[in-house]
Amino acid sequence: MTLAIIRSVFVLVVALTVVTDPALAEKQYGPGVTDTEIKIGQTLPYSGAASSFSTIGKAELAYFKMINERGGVNGRKIRLISLDDAYSPPKTVEQTRRLVEQEQVLFIFGSLGTATNTAIQKYLNARKVPHLFVATGATKFRDPQHFPWTIGWAPS
Repeated sequence: MTLAIIRSVFVLVVALTVVTDPALAEKQYGPGVTDTEIKIGQTLPYSGAASSFSTIGKAELAYFKMINERGGVNGRKIRLISLDDAYSPPKTVEQTRRLVEQEQVLFIFGSLGTATNTAIQKYLNARKVPHLFVATGATKFRDPQHFPWTIGWAPS
């Protein structure tokens, strides 16, 4: 696992701790959050020409498994639902809609690619679904004025 992946997952775990702590007192949770679980989603190319990047998703799944084996975050297990988009924007839209509308994830985390994330950015922002740590160096994902629910990750 690369240092960048470890750092990004660490930042995510810290963010989840901060986000879920107030929720413990109120017992009113957003989509994907229960007393025992936090569901997050992502799409990655597990098949197709860019499938070598699937190691990112496999490493993140292993990391969350380790976190869960150690008790999770504030007693909640983190369930990362990582779906194959074959690095195809239409497939990314289809899988992201599944994650948001059917799986009811709290947010989308670390999806890979400029074209694929461009295809889902307006949809996620319109639905106010956090689109976190977009895995691309494109500066278009650093526009909080127009896309406040998107946070880029990779430097340009």
